[in-house]
This record gives sequence, structure tokens and C-alpha cells, in this order.
Amino acid sequence: MAMGNFEPPGSGQPLSEINTTPLVDVMLVLLVIFIITAPLMTRAIDLDLPKSDAPAVSSAKDTLNISITAKGELFLDRKPITREALTATLAQAASRSRQTPIHLRAERDTRYESVVEVMAMANRLGLSQLAFVTDLPTK
Repeated sequence: MAMGNFEPPGSGQPLSEINTTPLVDVMLVLLVIFIITAPLMTRAIDLDLPKSDAPAVSSAKDTLNISITAKGELFLDRKPITREALTATLAQAASRSRQTPIHLRAERDTRYESVVEVMAMANRLGLSQLAFVTDLPTK
């Protein structure tokens, strides 16, 4: 049994309507995928770093990048980390090499106590290669 329209047979009129339902379905799926993946693409930590015109330091492959927000939250390589887990990670790095470089990024409004706490943690474990990361001054 064939499906057709309600026109009498042989009218010869072409179908002038386009079925937009598949197009709308595809667009909605793409929109949902975009909404889900958009926050995953912005994994950067928004820090307001102090300004300095100090020369840039090269970053080695085994560098530990530690960030501290103004609220005192800690991040290791842009992933949140607790103080206990950071201590364990620093101890593991110290067991591999005492010359493991640490790049410390502290937001401008970070309490000095939070910065000193991370520095003391690294110093207790014998890690002394510490560099502060800053932004270049705007001109």
C-alpha cells in the first residue's frame, strides 16, 4: 500500500512543502552539545596577578604550577587540590628530584599567609626552586 497525499491521482502538482522536523532535531542536538561542552573549554583559572617587568622564566616539563586564589583555594596545574594532597604531591616531586621547579601564581588580593604556607610546605620538603608568576605591566 503506497502512501500519498489527498490530491486526486494524476494532478501532477509537485510537493511544495519541506519537512523541517529533521533539521530542527539536528539543530537541537547541536545546541545541547554546545551547551554541555562550552564550560569544559574554559578550564582556566581567572587570577588577577600582580604586574612586574621581570624577565620570563622557561617552564620545564616537570614544573609544578601552583595557583592560589584570593579566597585561599589551591590549584595544581589548574585543577583544585587540598592542602593535604598538595603536600603529598610535593613530597612525591621531592623524592624524584629536589630541583623540581615550582611556579607559584598568587592572585593580587591573596593573603600573604596563604603564599607563605605553600612556600614553607615546599621548603620543608627540600624544594627550593620557586618562581613567582606575574603579568606584564600594561603600558
